[in-house]
Amino acid sequence: QASFFQLFNGDHAKVRKLDEEITQRMGFKRSVAVCGQTYPRKWDGVVLSAISAVGASAAKFAGDIRLMAHRRELEEPFGDKQIGSSAMPYKRNPMRSERIGALSRYLLNLAPNALETASNQWLERTLDDSANRRIAIPESFLAVDAILLLVQDVASGLVTYPRVIAQHLAKELPFMATETILMACVQKGGDRQELHEAIRVHSHKAAYRLKAEDGVNDLLERIQADPIFAAVADDLESLLDPSKFVGRAPSQVREFMYEVVDPVLEARADVGVPDGEISV
Repeated sequence: QASFFQLFNGDHAKVRKLDEEITQRMGFKRSVAVCGQTYPRKWDGVVLSAISAVGASAAKFAGDIRLMAHRRELEEPFGDKQIGSSAMPYKRNPMRSERIGALSRYLLNLAPNALETASNQWLERTLDDSANRRIAIPESFLAVDAILLLVQDVASGLVTYPRVIAQHLAKELPFMATETILMACVQKGGDRQELHEAIRVHSHKAAYRLKAEDGVNDLLERIQADPIFAAVADDLESLLDPSKFVGRAPSQVREFMYEVVDPVLEARADVGVPDGEISV
C-alpha cells in the first residue's frame, strides 16, 4: 500500500478507508489482512482444499453406489439406448459413478499442488507460481462442476431393488441376530459362555454351507433344534425383526435432513441449479 500511502500524503486512515471501500465494492466482507503485490498463495491451497472436500464426498458417494450396484441392490439412471459395456451387452456398468470417481481422484490431486506452490514461494513471491496456478485453479473448478452435475444426475434418478435387498438381508440377518439371541437366553437363565460356544459352532457350520455348499443359511434351524436354546425357540421370529437392528438410523436421517440440510437449502434458495448435459 506504499503508493496509496504516498498519494494520501501519509494518511494511514485514508489508506485503510480506501481498502475497506474497495473490498465492499467488490462484494467481499473483509480483505486479506497483510499482503504485498499479490495475496499469499496459501489462499489458493485453502480454496482448492475446500473444493477437493466436495470431490472426496462425491467419490465416497459414487463408490458406495458402485458396490451396491455390483450386489444388484440399486442402480444409477440407465438410458433406454445406453450401452453398459462395449464388450458384454448384458452389463449395466455404473458409468456415471465411475466417472465421478475418476474426476474426483483428479481433483483431489490438485489441492496438494496449490499448497506445494505456496510452500515454494521465495520471500514475498516468485514468479514460478503463475503458470502452475493458471492450470490448477481453473481445472479444479471445472472438475468439481462436472462432478456435481454427475452427482445431481445420479441422485435424481437412483433406482433401488427392495426385493434383492430383502434377499441379502435374509441371508445375513441370522448372523447379525446372534448376539440378540444370546442375550435373550441369558436373560432367561442360560449360561453365557455355553451359549456363546454353541452359537459359534452353529454359525461356522451355517456359514460353510452358505459359502461352499447350496447357499442356504440354516443358522436359525440349527439354533432352534439345539436344546440349549429351548427358552427362546418360540421367540426367534420376533427376535429377528429387522427394525430392531437399525438403532436410531431412521430418526438420525430425518433429524439430519430437517435440522442440517433444510436450513442450508433455505438459506440458499436464491441460488439456481445450472443445467448440464450428461453424456454416457
